[in-house]
Amino acid sequence: MISHVSRPWRAAAMAACALLAGCAQLSPDGGFGQVEETSRQRLGQAPAWNRSPQQAQASSERVRALLHDPASGAARLANADDAVQIALINNPDLQAEFAGLGVAEADLVQAGRLPNPGFSFKRTHAGDDLKIERSLSLGLLRLITMPATTGIEQRRFEQVRLSLAARVLALAAQTRQAYYQAVAAQQGLQYQEQVADAAEAAHELAAQMARLGNISQLDGAREQFFYGQAQASLQQARRQAVQQKETLARLLGLPPDFSLPPQLPALPRQLEAVDDIEQQALQQRLDVQAARTELEGLQASLGLTRATRFVNVLDLGAVRTTESGKPNENGYEISLEIPLFDWGEARTAKAEAIYLQGAHKLAATLLDARAQARLAWRERQDAYALARRYQDELVPLRQRIAEENLLRYNGMLISVFALLADAREQAATVNAAIEAQRDFWIADASLQQALGGRPQPGKQP
Repeated sequence: MISHVSRPWRAAAMAACALLAGCAQLSPDGGFGQVEETSRQRLGQAPAWNRSPQQAQASSERVRALLHDPASGAARLANADDAVQIALINNPDLQAEFAGLGVAEADLVQAGRLPNPGFSFKRTHAGDDLKIERSLSLGLLRLITMPATTGIEQRRFEQVRLSLAARVLALAAQTRQAYYQAVAAQQGLQYQEQVADAAEAAHELAAQMARLGNISQLDGAREQFFYGQAQASLQQARRQAVQQKETLARLLGLPPDFSLPPQLPALPRQLEAVDDIEQQALQQRLDVQAARTELEGLQASLGLTRATRFVNVLDLGAVRTTESGKPNENGYEISLEIPLFDWGEARTAKAEAIYLQGAHKLAATLLDARAQARLAWRERQDAYALARRYQDELVPLRQRIAEENLLRYNGMLISVFALLADAREQAATVNAAIEAQRDFWIADASLQQALGGRPQPGKQP
Protein backbone atom coordinates (compact mmCIF):
# COMPACT_ATOMS: atom_id res chain seq x y z
CA MET A 1 0.00 0.00 0.00
CA ILE A 2 1.02 3.67 -0.35
CA SER A 3 2.69 4.79 2.89
CA HIS A 4 1.67 8.47 2.81
CA VAL A 5 -2.08 7.66 2.73
CA SER A 6 -3.53 7.96 6.21
CA ARG A 7 -5.23 4.98 7.78
CA PRO A 8 -8.70 6.59 8.10
CA TRP A 9 -8.76 7.45 4.41
CA ARG A 10 -7.43 4.04 3.55
CA ALA A 11 -10.15 2.35 5.60
CA ALA A 12 -12.80 4.54 4.00
CA ALA A 13 -11.61 3.61 0.52
CA MET A 14 -11.66 -0.07 1.35
CA ALA A 15 -15.16 0.24 2.82
CA ALA A 16 -16.37 2.05 -0.31
CA CYS A 17 -14.97 -0.70 -2.51
CA ALA A 18 -16.63 -3.36 -0.40
CA LEU A 19 -19.94 -1.47 -0.59
CA LEU A 20 -19.75 -1.15 -4.36
CA ALA A 21 -18.88 -4.81 -4.71
CA GLY A 22 -21.85 -5.79 -2.58
CA CYS A 23 -24.40 -3.74 -4.54
CA ALA A 24 -24.58 -6.19 -7.45
CA GLN A 25 -26.25 -9.37 -6.24
CA LEU A 26 -28.23 -12.15 -7.91
CA SER A 27 -31.94 -12.00 -7.13
CA PRO A 28 -33.59 -15.01 -5.49
CA ASP A 29 -35.95 -15.61 -8.45
CA GLY A 30 -33.46 -14.81 -11.21
CA GLY A 31 -35.62 -11.93 -12.45
CA PHE A 32 -38.53 -14.31 -13.12
CA GLY A 33 -40.99 -12.38 -10.97
CA GLN A 34 -41.45 -9.66 -13.56
CA VAL A 35 -42.10 -12.21 -16.31
CA GLU A 36 -44.65 -13.90 -14.07
CA GLU A 37 -46.39 -10.61 -13.31
CA THR A 38 -46.51 -9.63 -16.99
CA SER A 39 -48.09 -12.96 -17.88
CA ARG A 40 -50.65 -12.61 -15.11
CA GLN A 41 -51.62 -9.14 -16.32
CA ARG A 42 -51.88 -10.09 -20.00
CA LEU A 43 -53.30 -13.62 -19.71
CA GLY A 44 -54.78 -13.89 -16.26
CA GLN A 45 -52.47 -16.89 -15.82
CA ALA A 46 -48.88 -17.19 -14.62
CA PRO A 47 -46.03 -19.50 -15.68
CA ALA A 48 -43.81 -21.46 -13.31
CA TRP A 49 -40.06 -21.94 -13.48
CA ASN A 50 -39.23 -25.39 -12.20
CA ARG A 51 -35.70 -24.84 -10.91
CA SER A 52 -35.78 -27.38 -8.08
CA PRO A 53 -37.27 -30.84 -7.54
CA GLN A 54 -39.79 -29.33 -5.14
CA GLN A 55 -40.97 -26.81 -7.73
CA ALA A 56 -41.15 -29.51 -10.39
CA GLN A 57 -43.21 -31.70 -8.06
CA ALA A 58 -45.60 -28.83 -7.31
CA SER A 59 -46.08 -28.19 -11.03
CA SER A 60 -46.75 -31.90 -11.66
CA GLU A 61 -49.38 -31.95 -8.95
CA ARG A 62 -51.03 -28.87 -10.40
CA VAL A 63 -51.10 -30.47 -13.86
CA ARG A 64 -52.78 -33.55 -12.45
CA ALA A 65 -55.35 -31.35 -10.69
CA LEU A 66 -56.15 -29.47 -13.90
CA LEU A 67 -56.60 -32.73 -15.82
CA HIS A 68 -58.68 -34.46 -13.16
CA ASP A 69 -62.33 -35.05 -14.03
CA PRO A 70 -64.38 -35.49 -10.82
CA ALA A 71 -67.18 -37.26 -12.68
CA SER A 72 -65.15 -40.01 -14.32
CA GLY A 73 -61.86 -39.81 -12.44
CA ALA A 74 -59.99 -39.94 -15.78
CA ALA A 75 -57.70 -37.32 -17.28
CA ARG A 76 -59.75 -34.73 -19.16
CA LEU A 77 -58.77 -31.32 -20.51
CA ALA A 78 -61.84 -29.22 -19.78
CA ASN A 79 -61.17 -25.97 -21.64
CA ALA A 80 -58.61 -23.80 -23.40
CA ASP A 81 -57.68 -21.89 -20.24
CA ASP A 82 -56.63 -25.11 -18.51
CA ALA A 83 -54.61 -26.06 -21.57
CA VAL A 84 -52.78 -22.72 -21.48
CA GLN A 85 -52.05 -23.02 -17.76
CA ILE A 86 -50.61 -26.51 -18.19
CA ALA A 87 -48.39 -25.35 -21.05
CA LEU A 88 -47.09 -22.40 -19.03
CA ILE A 89 -45.90 -24.62 -16.19
CA ASN A 90 -45.02 -27.83 -18.02
CA ASN A 91 -43.78 -27.04 -21.54
CA PRO A 92 -40.12 -28.20 -21.67
CA ASP A 93 -39.06 -25.71 -24.36
CA LEU A 94 -40.37 -22.83 -22.28
CA GLN A 95 -38.56 -24.13 -19.21
CA ALA A 96 -35.33 -24.16 -21.21
CA GLU A 97 -35.87 -20.55 -22.28
CA PHE A 98 -36.48 -19.50 -18.68
CA ALA A 99 -32.87 -20.47 -17.98
CA GLY A 100 -31.78 -17.77 -20.44
CA LEU A 101 -33.15 -15.20 -18.02
CA GLY A 102 -30.71 -16.41 -15.39
CA VAL A 103 -27.86 -16.04 -17.88
CA ALA A 104 -28.88 -12.45 -18.64
CA GLU A 105 -29.13 -11.58 -14.95
CA ALA A 106 -25.70 -13.08 -14.33
CA ASP A 107 -24.27 -10.81 -17.04
CA LEU A 108 -25.98 -7.84 -15.42
CA VAL A 109 -24.60 -8.65 -11.98
CA GLN A 110 -21.16 -9.27 -13.42
CA ALA A 111 -21.18 -5.84 -15.08
CA GLY A 112 -21.90 -4.26 -11.69
CA ARG A 113 -19.02 -5.96 -9.91
CA LEU A 114 -15.76 -4.13 -9.30
CA PRO A 115 -12.85 -5.44 -11.35
CA ASN A 116 -10.45 -7.61 -9.40
CA PRO A 117 -7.14 -5.91 -8.61
CA GLY A 118 -3.89 -7.26 -9.98
CA PHE A 119 -0.86 -8.07 -7.85
CA SER A 120 2.70 -8.46 -9.13
CA PHE A 121 5.82 -9.51 -7.23
CA LYS A 122 9.39 -9.13 -8.47
CA ARG A 123 12.53 -10.32 -6.69
CA THR A 124 16.06 -9.70 -8.01
CA HIS A 125 19.52 -9.81 -6.48
CA ALA A 126 23.03 -8.74 -7.42
CA GLY A 127 25.58 -10.39 -5.17
CA ASP A 128 24.50 -9.72 -1.62
CA ASP A 129 22.09 -6.96 -2.66
CA LEU A 130 18.40 -7.99 -2.73
CA LYS A 131 15.65 -6.00 -4.39
CA ILE A 132 11.96 -6.73 -4.05
CA GLU A 133 9.20 -4.90 -5.94
CA ARG A 134 5.51 -5.29 -5.16
CA SER A 135 2.62 -3.59 -6.95
CA LEU A 136 -1.13 -3.65 -6.62
CA SER A 137 -3.06 -2.34 -9.65
CA LEU A 138 -6.68 -1.75 -10.57
CA GLY A 139 -8.38 -1.28 -13.95
CA LEU A 140 -9.20 2.40 -13.58
CA LEU A 141 -10.96 2.78 -16.96
CA ARG A 142 -13.23 -0.14 -16.25
CA LEU A 143 -14.05 1.38 -12.88
CA ILE A 144 -14.84 4.73 -14.48
CA THR A 145 -17.05 3.20 -17.17
CA MET A 146 -18.75 0.76 -14.83
CA PRO A 147 -21.94 2.86 -14.46
CA ALA A 148 -22.28 3.03 -18.24
CA THR A 149 -21.65 -0.67 -18.77
CA THR A 150 -24.05 -1.56 -15.97
CA GLY A 151 -26.74 0.55 -17.62
CA ILE A 152 -26.14 -1.22 -20.93
CA GLU A 153 -26.42 -4.65 -19.32
CA GLN A 154 -29.54 -3.50 -17.48
CA ARG A 155 -31.18 -2.71 -20.81
CA ARG A 156 -30.04 -6.02 -22.23
CA PHE A 157 -31.53 -7.82 -19.26
CA GLU A 158 -34.78 -5.91 -19.73
CA GLN A 159 -34.75 -6.87 -23.41
CA VAL A 160 -34.31 -10.54 -22.53
CA ARG A 161 -37.09 -10.30 -19.97
CA LEU A 162 -39.46 -8.73 -22.48
CA SER A 163 -38.56 -11.27 -25.14
CA LEU A 164 -39.17 -14.10 -22.70
CA ALA A 165 -42.53 -12.63 -21.66
CA ALA A 166 -43.43 -12.37 -25.36
CA ARG A 167 -42.49 -16.02 -25.75
CA VAL A 168 -44.88 -16.87 -22.91
CA LEU A 169 -47.71 -15.02 -24.67
CA ALA A 170 -46.88 -16.72 -27.97
CA LEU A 171 -46.97 -20.14 -26.34
CA ALA A 172 -50.36 -19.31 -24.82
CA ALA A 173 -51.73 -18.37 -28.24
CA GLN A 174 -50.25 -21.50 -29.86
CA THR A 175 -51.76 -23.67 -27.15
CA ARG A 176 -55.20 -22.11 -27.58
CA GLN A 177 -55.06 -22.62 -31.32
CA ALA A 178 -53.90 -26.20 -30.94
CA TYR A 179 -56.68 -26.86 -28.41
CA TYR A 180 -59.37 -25.60 -30.77
CA GLN A 181 -57.83 -27.57 -33.63
CA ALA A 182 -57.85 -30.76 -31.58
CA VAL A 183 -61.43 -30.33 -30.31
CA ALA A 184 -62.70 -29.48 -33.80
CA ALA A 185 -60.92 -32.51 -35.26
CA GLN A 186 -62.50 -34.75 -32.64
CA GLN A 187 -65.93 -33.21 -33.19
CA GLY A 188 -65.56 -33.70 -36.93
CA LEU A 189 -64.50 -37.29 -36.37
CA GLN A 190 -67.59 -38.03 -34.28
CA TYR A 191 -69.86 -36.63 -36.95
CA GLN A 192 -67.96 -38.42 -39.71
CA GLU A 193 -68.48 -41.70 -37.87
CA GLN A 194 -72.24 -41.08 -37.98
CA VAL A 195 -72.01 -40.30 -41.69
CA ALA A 196 -70.01 -43.48 -42.29
CA ASP A 197 -72.59 -45.57 -40.42
CA ALA A 198 -75.38 -44.08 -42.55
CA ALA A 199 -73.36 -44.69 -45.71
CA GLU A 200 -72.79 -48.30 -44.71
CA ALA A 201 -76.52 -48.84 -44.15
CA ALA A 202 -77.30 -47.24 -47.51
CA HIS A 203 -74.65 -49.39 -49.17
CA GLU A 204 -76.16 -52.58 -47.74
CA LEU A 205 -79.64 -51.50 -48.81
CA ALA A 206 -78.45 -50.68 -52.32
CA ALA A 207 -76.64 -54.00 -52.60
CA GLN A 208 -79.78 -55.91 -51.55
CA MET A 209 -81.97 -53.96 -53.97
CA ALA A 210 -79.45 -54.50 -56.76
CA ARG A 211 -79.59 -58.26 -56.21
CA LEU A 212 -83.38 -58.10 -56.53
CA GLY A 213 -83.15 -55.90 -59.62
CA ASN A 214 -84.99 -53.00 -58.02
CA ILE A 215 -82.37 -50.35 -58.85
CA SER A 216 -80.21 -49.65 -61.83
CA GLN A 217 -76.51 -50.35 -61.97
CA LEU A 218 -75.92 -46.58 -62.02
CA ASP A 219 -77.71 -46.04 -58.70
CA GLY A 220 -75.91 -49.01 -57.19
CA ALA A 221 -72.52 -47.69 -58.34
CA ARG A 222 -73.33 -44.26 -56.89
CA GLU A 223 -74.12 -45.68 -53.48
CA GLN A 224 -71.03 -47.85 -53.54
CA PHE A 225 -68.92 -44.82 -54.40
CA PHE A 226 -70.48 -42.81 -51.58
CA TYR A 227 -69.79 -45.64 -49.16
CA GLY A 228 -66.12 -45.81 -50.21
CA GLN A 229 -65.84 -42.03 -50.04
CA ALA A 230 -67.35 -41.99 -46.54
CA GLN A 231 -64.89 -44.62 -45.36
CA ALA A 232 -61.97 -42.65 -46.84
CA SER A 233 -63.20 -39.45 -45.15
CA LEU A 234 -63.52 -41.33 -41.87
CA GLN A 235 -59.94 -42.57 -42.13
CA GLN A 236 -58.74 -39.06 -42.90
CA ALA A 237 -60.72 -37.62 -39.96
CA ARG A 238 -59.15 -40.18 -37.62
CA ARG A 239 -55.68 -39.30 -38.83
CA GLN A 240 -56.41 -35.59 -38.44
CA ALA A 241 -57.74 -36.07 -34.91
CA VAL A 242 -54.63 -38.00 -33.87
CA GLN A 243 -52.28 -35.42 -35.38
CA GLN A 244 -54.01 -32.46 -33.79
CA LYS A 245 -54.11 -34.11 -30.39
CA GLU A 246 -50.41 -34.98 -30.64
CA THR A 247 -49.64 -31.36 -31.46
CA LEU A 248 -51.60 -30.18 -28.44
CA ALA A 249 -49.97 -32.76 -26.16
CA ARG A 250 -46.51 -31.65 -27.34
CA LEU A 251 -47.24 -28.06 -26.32
CA LEU A 252 -48.55 -29.26 -22.96
CA GLY A 253 -45.47 -31.41 -22.37
CA LEU A 254 -47.70 -34.46 -21.84
CA PRO A 255 -48.53 -37.75 -23.53
CA PRO A 256 -51.87 -37.69 -25.43
CA ASP A 257 -53.67 -39.86 -22.88
CA PHE A 258 -56.31 -37.30 -21.92
CA SER A 259 -59.80 -36.73 -23.28
CA LEU A 260 -61.25 -33.57 -24.78
CA PRO A 261 -64.71 -31.98 -24.75
CA PRO A 262 -67.07 -33.38 -27.39
CA GLN A 263 -67.53 -30.04 -29.15
CA LEU A 264 -66.16 -26.52 -29.50
CA PRO A 265 -67.29 -23.68 -27.22
CA ALA A 266 -70.39 -21.83 -28.34
CA LEU A 267 -69.97 -18.63 -30.30
CA PRO A 268 -70.43 -15.38 -28.37
CA ARG A 269 -73.72 -13.63 -28.97
CA GLN A 270 -71.88 -10.67 -30.41
CA LEU A 271 -68.36 -9.30 -30.62
CA GLU A 272 -67.50 -6.42 -28.34
CA ALA A 273 -66.30 -3.23 -29.94
CA VAL A 274 -62.52 -2.93 -29.79
CA ASP A 275 -60.58 0.27 -29.27
CA ASP A 276 -57.92 1.41 -31.75
CA ILE A 277 -56.17 -1.89 -32.40
CA GLU A 278 -53.03 -0.38 -33.91
CA GLN A 279 -52.47 1.79 -30.86
CA GLN A 280 -53.14 -1.19 -28.59
CA ALA A 281 -50.57 -3.23 -30.45
CA LEU A 282 -47.92 -0.52 -30.16
CA GLN A 283 -48.61 -0.06 -26.45
CA GLN A 284 -49.01 -3.70 -25.41
CA ARG A 285 -46.81 -5.81 -27.67
CA LEU A 286 -43.71 -6.93 -25.87
CA ASP A 287 -41.63 -7.34 -29.01
CA VAL A 288 -42.12 -3.63 -29.68
CA GLN A 289 -41.01 -2.80 -26.14
CA ALA A 290 -38.02 -5.14 -26.50
CA ALA A 291 -36.98 -3.49 -29.78
CA ARG A 292 -37.16 -0.06 -28.17
CA THR A 293 -35.13 -1.22 -25.18
CA GLU A 294 -32.56 -2.78 -27.49
CA LEU A 295 -32.21 0.48 -29.41
CA GLU A 296 -31.69 2.42 -26.18
CA GLY A 297 -28.97 -0.03 -25.18
CA LEU A 298 -27.29 0.27 -28.57
CA GLN A 299 -27.35 4.04 -28.27
CA ALA A 300 -25.67 3.88 -24.87
CA SER A 301 -23.15 1.38 -26.19
CA LEU A 302 -22.36 3.67 -29.12
CA GLY A 303 -21.74 6.55 -26.72
CA LEU A 304 -19.42 4.42 -24.61
CA THR A 305 -17.50 3.28 -27.68
CA ARG A 306 -17.00 6.86 -28.80
CA ALA A 307 -15.89 7.92 -25.30
CA THR A 308 -13.24 5.17 -25.12
CA ARG A 309 -12.19 5.44 -28.74
CA PHE A 310 -8.61 6.56 -28.07
CA VAL A 311 -7.95 5.19 -24.57
CA ASN A 312 -9.35 1.70 -24.05
CA VAL A 313 -6.97 0.50 -21.32
CA LEU A 314 -6.07 2.54 -18.21
CA ASP A 315 -4.67 0.93 -15.06
CA LEU A 316 -3.66 2.58 -11.79
CA GLY A 317 -1.45 0.81 -9.25
CA ALA A 318 0.44 1.27 -5.99
CA VAL A 319 4.12 0.25 -5.94
CA ARG A 320 6.39 -0.60 -3.00
CA THR A 321 10.09 -1.36 -3.50
CA THR A 322 12.40 -2.82 -0.87
CA GLU A 323 16.17 -2.87 -1.48
CA SER A 324 19.06 -3.90 0.75
CA GLY A 325 20.70 -0.99 2.52
CA LYS A 326 18.15 1.52 1.24
CA PRO A 327 14.92 2.92 2.62
CA ASN A 328 11.67 1.53 1.26
CA GLU A 329 10.27 3.22 -1.83
CA ASN A 330 6.51 3.85 -2.13
CA GLY A 331 4.75 5.27 -5.15
CA TYR A 332 2.26 4.61 -7.90
CA GLU A 333 2.22 3.70 -11.56
CA ILE A 334 -0.19 4.39 -14.40
CA SER A 335 -0.34 2.24 -17.51
CA LEU A 336 -2.41 3.05 -20.57
CA GLU A 337 -2.80 1.90 -24.12
CA ILE A 338 -1.20 4.28 -26.64
CA PRO A 339 -3.39 4.71 -29.74
CA LEU A 340 -0.47 4.51 -32.12
CA PHE A 341 -1.79 2.01 -34.70
CA ASP A 342 -5.45 1.64 -33.74
CA TRP A 343 -7.33 4.92 -33.44
CA GLY A 344 -10.65 3.18 -32.80
CA GLU A 345 -12.25 4.04 -36.16
CA ALA A 346 -13.27 0.42 -36.81
CA ARG A 347 -14.84 -0.04 -33.38
CA THR A 348 -16.75 3.23 -33.72
CA ALA A 349 -17.92 2.41 -37.24
CA LYS A 350 -19.09 -1.00 -36.08
CA ALA A 351 -21.03 0.50 -33.17
CA GLU A 352 -22.64 3.06 -35.48
CA ALA A 353 -23.64 0.35 -37.97
CA ILE A 354 -25.12 -1.80 -35.19
CA TYR A 355 -27.10 1.18 -33.90
CA LEU A 356 -28.40 1.94 -37.39
CA GLN A 357 -29.35 -1.70 -37.78
CA GLY A 358 -31.28 -1.58 -34.50
CA ALA A 359 -33.12 1.58 -35.59
CA HIS A 360 -34.29 -0.09 -38.80
CA LYS A 361 -35.29 -3.22 -36.87
CA LEU A 362 -37.45 -1.08 -34.59
CA ALA A 363 -39.11 0.56 -37.60
CA ALA A 364 -39.79 -2.88 -39.11
CA THR A 365 -41.18 -4.16 -35.81
CA LEU A 366 -43.57 -1.20 -35.55
CA LEU A 367 -44.72 -1.73 -39.13
CA ASP A 368 -45.28 -5.46 -38.58
CA ALA A 369 -47.17 -4.84 -35.35
CA ARG A 370 -49.61 -2.48 -37.05
CA ALA A 371 -50.14 -4.77 -40.02
CA GLN A 372 -50.58 -7.91 -37.93
CA ALA A 373 -53.08 -6.17 -35.64
CA ARG A 374 -55.18 -4.97 -38.58
CA LEU A 375 -55.09 -8.36 -40.28
CA ALA A 376 -55.87 -10.31 -37.11
CA TRP A 377 -58.81 -8.04 -36.30
CA ARG A 378 -60.23 -8.38 -39.82
CA GLU A 379 -59.79 -12.16 -39.79
CA ARG A 380 -61.66 -12.46 -36.50
CA GLN A 381 -64.51 -10.28 -37.79
CA ASP A 382 -64.82 -12.31 -41.00
CA ALA A 383 -64.52 -15.65 -39.21
CA TYR A 384 -67.24 -14.66 -36.74
CA ALA A 385 -69.58 -13.50 -39.51
CA LEU A 386 -69.08 -16.76 -41.41
CA ALA A 387 -69.55 -18.95 -38.33
CA ARG A 388 -72.69 -17.00 -37.42
CA ARG A 389 -74.09 -17.46 -40.92
CA TYR A 390 -73.61 -21.20 -40.71
CA GLN A 391 -75.08 -21.44 -37.22
CA ASP A 392 -78.04 -19.08 -37.67
CA GLU A 393 -78.92 -19.62 -41.33
CA LEU A 394 -77.30 -22.42 -43.30
CA VAL A 395 -77.42 -25.29 -40.80
CA PRO A 396 -81.05 -24.63 -39.77
CA LEU A 397 -82.02 -24.24 -43.44
CA ARG A 398 -80.32 -27.52 -44.34
CA GLN A 399 -82.10 -29.20 -41.43
CA ARG A 400 -85.42 -27.88 -42.70
CA ILE A 401 -84.66 -29.21 -46.19
CA ALA A 402 -83.87 -32.62 -44.70
CA GLU A 403 -87.16 -32.66 -42.81
CA GLU A 404 -89.11 -31.72 -45.94
CA ASN A 405 -87.40 -34.45 -47.96
CA LEU A 406 -88.19 -36.97 -45.25
CA LEU A 407 -91.89 -36.02 -45.52
CA ARG A 408 -91.75 -36.48 -49.27
CA TYR A 409 -90.05 -39.83 -48.87
CA ASN A 410 -92.75 -40.95 -46.44
CA GLY A 411 -95.32 -39.85 -49.04
CA MET A 412 -93.48 -41.89 -51.67
CA LEU A 413 -92.75 -38.75 -53.68
CA ILE A 414 -88.96 -39.25 -53.76
CA SER A 415 -86.78 -42.33 -53.66
CA VAL A 416 -84.56 -43.45 -50.83
CA PHE A 417 -81.50 -42.52 -52.88
CA ALA A 418 -82.70 -38.93 -53.22
CA LEU A 419 -83.08 -38.88 -49.44
CA LEU A 420 -79.55 -40.22 -49.03
CA ALA A 421 -78.18 -37.66 -51.47
CA ASP A 422 -79.74 -34.92 -49.35
CA ALA A 423 -78.12 -36.44 -46.25
CA ARG A 424 -74.73 -36.21 -47.96
CA GLU A 425 -75.26 -32.51 -48.62
CA GLN A 426 -76.31 -31.99 -45.02
CA ALA A 427 -73.12 -33.67 -43.83
CA ALA A 428 -71.03 -31.30 -45.93
CA THR A 429 -72.84 -28.30 -44.43
CA VAL A 430 -72.34 -29.51 -40.85
CA ASN A 431 -68.62 -30.13 -41.44
CA ALA A 432 -68.25 -26.64 -42.91
CA ALA A 433 -70.03 -25.20 -39.86
CA ILE A 434 -67.63 -26.98 -37.50
CA GLU A 435 -64.65 -25.64 -39.45
CA ALA A 436 -66.06 -22.11 -39.42
CA GLN A 437 -66.58 -22.24 -35.66
CA ARG A 438 -63.05 -23.56 -35.21
CA ASP A 439 -61.60 -20.81 -37.41
CA PHE A 440 -63.29 -18.13 -35.32
CA TRP A 441 -61.73 -19.34 -32.06
CA ILE A 442 -58.34 -19.66 -33.73
CA ALA A 443 -58.69 -16.11 -35.10
CA ASP A 444 -59.66 -14.90 -31.62
CA ALA A 445 -56.46 -16.37 -30.17
CA SER A 446 -54.45 -14.87 -33.03
CA LEU A 447 -55.89 -11.42 -32.30
CA GLN A 448 -54.80 -11.66 -28.67
CA GLN A 449 -51.30 -12.58 -29.81
CA ALA A 450 -51.21 -9.74 -32.36
CA LEU A 451 -52.25 -7.20 -29.71
CA GLY A 452 -49.94 -8.55 -27.01
CA GLY A 453 -52.88 -9.28 -24.70
CA ARG A 454 -56.63 -9.27 -24.56
CA PRO A 455 -58.38 -6.62 -26.70
CA GLN A 456 -59.46 -3.54 -24.81
CA PRO A 457 -63.14 -2.66 -25.36
CA GLY A 458 -63.97 0.61 -27.03
CA LYS A 459 -64.87 1.93 -30.43
CA GLN A 460 -64.31 -0.10 -33.57
CA PRO A 461 -61.15 0.76 -35.53
